[in-house]
Amino acid sequence: MALSPIREFGVKAVLWLPLAFVAWFWFAPLWVWPAMLLAKQVLLGHWGALFASVTLGGEVLDDAGRVVARAGYLVSLGTRVMVTVPASAAGPGGVGVLEPTLNPMVYAYSLPLFAGLAMATPLPALRRALQLALALAVIVLCQAFGIVTESLKTLAFDAGAEGAAAIARAGLDPNTIALGYQFASLILPAVVPVALWIAFNRDFIEQLVARDREPGAQAVGQSTHRNGDLDP
Repeated sequence: MALSPIREFGVKAVLWLPLAFVAWFWFAPLWVWPAMLLAKQVLLGHWGALFASVTLGGEVLDDAGRVVARAGYLVSLGTRVMVTVPASAAGPGGVGVLEPTLNPMVYAYSLPLFAGLAMATPLPALRRALQLALALAVIVLCQAFGIVTESLKTLAFDAGAEGAAAIARAGLDPNTIALGYQFASLILPAVVPVALWIAFNRDFIEQLVARDREPGAQAVGQSTHRNGDLDP
């Protein structure tokens, strides 16, 4: 049984998605690196009083705070905010500089989503490569935006009174930070790949919809013609 054009495209996209996600995760540090550099320029350039360093790579901790692994795709922040850690079962506590670790991959899963759509689209190799390059550039910007907003959110909401005070001294609005963080984490990763694919392939989408409607249109025409034969 032959598939309709839309279903054929859907099947190809579903088959390409797992491979795209594997490549995305396998080469994760490569995708994160340019976004980290952009975020570093923004954080250190505009809020140097809050942040001292932004580096690629970070430690993975368990619930007790013990280091269990090191991941090259994480982003480590060095801040200028002193925080007090209360004593607990994990350690004696104390006072120190806040050094959070972020996972920027949560802002960039739009890259394998777009790659799956692009690979399922019948395109010349050069045009597909150009689409992937342009999409990567846009997604890197979105990922950098996510790193910046999460960095500020960490100080404003996760660093206690010391972090909130530092944000206030910098003249930043916590509500604006929260809105930017939600937009970067919930909206952009889901919307950007679909919006880019539609913008890059409008002609293909129009042809896809037209071809999918052709059998139905022919059936309606034949039905109308048969009904016309019965009219007096």
